[in-house]
Amino acid sequence: MNRRSNAPVFWLLFGAGGMLSALLGTAMVYLSGIAAPLGLPPAAGLLDHARMLAFAQHGLGKGFLFVTVSLFAWHAVHRIFHSLHDLGVHNGAVAKVACYGTAAGVTVVAGAALLAVGW
Repeated sequence: MNRRSNAPVFWLLFGAGGMLSALLGTAMVYLSGIAAPLGLPPAAGLLDHARMLAFAQHGLGKGFLFVTVSLFAWHAVHRIFHSLHDLGVHNGAVAKVACYGTAAGVTVVAGAALLAVGW
């Protein structure tokens, strides 16, 4: 009897997170880590509390933040899970639950936090 694997689901989340981080990650690091703190264009005032709160309260902003945070988390834990073998850790059920459970937890916390900021 052939058992179907759930690996394609995790590879899909990994791939989507990798693509998103490749497309948006560098820009997000520049805007939030370099340009905004130094007041450089185009980020002068971009990360003000009122502006970020309004973004997080808007439906499209909530969706963008949720997808970005959750896919980055799934990408990271999938990479960590497959790197455990290089560190000599067995990729058994405990490692799988710990890794993917962390990503699921980050996804739930991100969703709860975005719902908590209101509409």
